[in-house]
Amino acid sequence: MVNLSADFSRQASLADGTQVTLRMVQPADREELRRQFRRLSPQARYRRFLSLAGDLSDTVLSYLTDVDGVNHVAIVATIDSLDLKREEGLGVGRFIRLPDEPHVAEATVTVMDHAQRKGLGRLLLGTLVEAARERGIHQFRATVLEENAPIRHLLEAAGATLREQDGDTLVFDVRLDDAVVEEGVLSTRGGEDHPLRRLLRIAAQSLLAIRSTLMGE
Repeated sequence: MVNLSADFSRQASLADGTQVTLRMVQPADREELRRQFRRLSPQARYRRFLSLAGDLSDTVLSYLTDVDGVNHVAIVATIDSLDLKREEGLGVGRFIRLPDEPHVAEATVTVMDHAQRKGLGRLLLGTLVEAARERGIHQFRATVLEENAPIRHLLEAAGATLREQDGDTLVFDVRLDDAVVEEGVLSTRGGEDHPLRRLLRIAAQSLLAIRSTLMGE
């Protein structure tokens, strides 16, 4: 049974008391996604999208918002705008199943700068894990920049598998089999040194990225 389906919606509280709505990304989110992307600094764009693109093309926007909910899942966290006329996106968690490895998906979490350090990255990643396991995905593949040496050392020390190095990016595999998720809150049986714990911390800093897939390269 798939609980996180197209009509999925869940209310959650961040560490500062902010109430957010978690739901699936929809085609109608195109312009909000474009607006939030433009608010990212060049450094943040490169760190999170591995690209310095000044804007998202219509093709990429369609790819990011017109998802099938099975092989490509995207979950957005929103709040009401100050004028209550629209939703404002605070962050997106996304995974894309690999065609040649159907039990593996590339995962990314992006949190807007002003929503950092409130537990939103952890919430999005936990919900992603929940959705992935419902769809038969047992492993996330995560990409980090080589320049983030502390992140690399944390993952390696925790037991995540370094799969490959592609230029200035490193690709790690993290298994989801022993993850415990309840209402989007993810914990592990393996304690503080478990790879998923490390992945949570990295996700909270928006240091995960999907490689060329997101930018349509």
